[in-house]
Amino acid sequence: MGNADTRRLDRAIRETNRKLEAVRQGETWPLTGSERRAMLAALAGGSYRTLRHKSTTRADNRLDSLTSSAETRLIAELTALQTERQRLVTEAAHAKAAKKSSGWW
Repeated sequence: MGNADTRRLDRAIRETNRKLEAVRQGETWPLTGSERRAMLAALAGGSYRTLRHKSTTRADNRLDSLTSSAETRLIAELTALQTERQRLVTEAAHAKAAKKSSGWW
C-alpha cells in the first residue's frame, strides 16, 4: 500500500472532519472568503433591521442557508477524499495480490 499517499489523504480527511465539526458549531474559520463575506453581510443586515425594530427573518434564513451550503461543500469534499483513499487502498491490494500470485512458478 502506498503509505505516503494514504497518510496524506488521512491528514486531509481529519482536517476536513475538523472543519465540518467547526461549521456545525457555528464557527467561521473553515468558511471560504465568499461565504464569510455573505455571512457578514447577512449579520450586518440583520443587525440593522434589529436596530430599526423590524423582523430579521430574511437575514436568519440567509445565515441558515449559508451554513447548510458550507456543510454540503465540506461533506462532498470529505466523500471525495474517502473515495480516493479507498481507490488507492484497493489498487495497492490488487498490486500486492498480483505480485504474490506471480511467484517463481
